Amino acid sequence: MSLDETYSDQNIFAKIIRGELPKVAVYEDAATLAFMDVFPQSEGHTLVISKTAQAVNLLDLPTEALSDVMKTAQTVSQAIVQALKPDG
Repeated sequence: MSLDETYSDQNIFAKIIRGELPKVAVYEDAATLAFMDVFPQSEGHTLVISKTAQAVNLLDLPTEALSDVMKTAQTVSQAIVQALKPDG
């Protein structure tokens, strides 16, 4: 993946948002979706994506969409810490 890549509505995340691919959702609102990683790096490994912005990466997200993603990431992270009590 390149920083200069253009958005494709056939990417895996777009397909997950549209329900074309399965997911284990842990949080969803109008702007974001948080779901378990299929290939987790650690217990509780969760991905958070924007449902509203067509972006290749965080650099492409409009400020409001980035704010929504970060708010969801914080909410989900706090829940994961409370549930799993990881070391550090």
